[in-house]
Amino acid sequence: MLIICSSPHLKPRSDASYALIASFLGWTLDAFDFFVLVFVLSKAAADFGVSLKDRMTLAITVTLAFRPIGALIFGLLADRYGRRRPMMANLVFFSIMEVGSGLAPNFATFMVCRALFGIGMGGEWGVGAALSMEKVPPRWRGIFSGLLQQGYPCGYLLAACCFRFLPSDWSWRSLFYIGGLPALLAVFVRYKVKESDVWRRNKAETWSGLARAIARHWKIFLYLTVLMTMMNFASHGTQDLYPSFLEQERHFTKAEIGNTAIIYNLGALLGGVCFGLLSDRFGRRRSMALALLLSIGMIPMWCGVWGNGLLVLGAFLIQFTVQGAWGVIPAHITELSPGAVRGFLPGFAYQCGVLIAGNAAHFEAELSKHGTYSSAMEVTAFTVFCAGALVIILGPERKAAEFG
Repeated sequence: MLIICSSPHLKPRSDASYALIASFLGWTLDAFDFFVLVFVLSKAAADFGVSLKDRMTLAITVTLAFRPIGALIFGLLADRYGRRRPMMANLVFFSIMEVGSGLAPNFATFMVCRALFGIGMGGEWGVGAALSMEKVPPRWRGIFSGLLQQGYPCGYLLAACCFRFLPSDWSWRSLFYIGGLPALLAVFVRYKVKESDVWRRNKAETWSGLARAIARHWKIFLYLTVLMTMMNFASHGTQDLYPSFLEQERHFTKAEIGNTAIIYNLGALLGGVCFGLLSDRFGRRRSMALALLLSIGMIPMWCGVWGNGLLVLGAFLIQFTVQGAWGVIPAHITELSPGAVRGFLPGFAYQCGVLIAGNAAHFEAELSKHGTYSSAMEVTAFTVFCAGALVIILGPERKAAEFG
């Protein structure tokens, strides 16, 4: 965040700084609320009396499957009524659903809360990305995109720290209670963040006008959906089941799992900023494709049969490259989206990609029944890295496009 405040193009405490900080923190806390589940899957499954592989991993899939609904609702509101108010409503909503997950008395209630949380999670990214990318300088949009997107691994890192350092006698439910804190961020947005001037110049005056604008750009929507499907398979395929792999196959202790997650999320944070900066110099597509192709070389260390030291190093490196590619995404897909639908189109395409790729953890769990966790993750990762790089190279680019 020091980069934001020290930039000569963004005065300290400026409107753009506040917007980026709010969007970053919103995505961080949203990701925290999602990832606390991956650390307590086995404990929650035991508490509810359900199978980890057959039932509990579906909680992740359900959350991801409902995210497009949130992107649809909050994205349309953001293009019709502005970015600020939908963002505030979203922060409060997903915080309530996270606490509700911790209070769930049985598995069925828990699944309902995770579905509703998915709606809230799906709405945050698109609104925050549109608000912040419309305010930052175009020629530095890549590095600020990297900072914004790293809210996701930062949230994962916070979840890992809580899992690692909270007393062992605390219930798994306590992590979900902590997840209610994002509601307080709505107060910051209310008093510090101003509405986007770019939205004011491009907004549709009626719902029918907004619908026509969306219909006109169906081709770019389809491309962005395919792109985000590949990117979500790459991310969730390398993250969601990894703590379970460490526990079940490598027999890591709770402390070792937490430490490993902290290390590979530090790699993710560094990668997003580095590749975001590279994209300002060499272009969005080249930087993203390079990151995914480099990821292929990390697969043997990431989940191979070598020693634990190389395993942790592989986890760090693969998240450096995978989340490095992700660091370019906010700038790339908002630049490809027309102004009138920038609140809706990037976020909805993102979450449609999540819907398609959201069964990555469940798919890997099913595949592992015929082999191991490691073999299932290796096959998934290699396939999506290659396919994702191809989709990126064949797609369009509008680096540093002027908004409005």
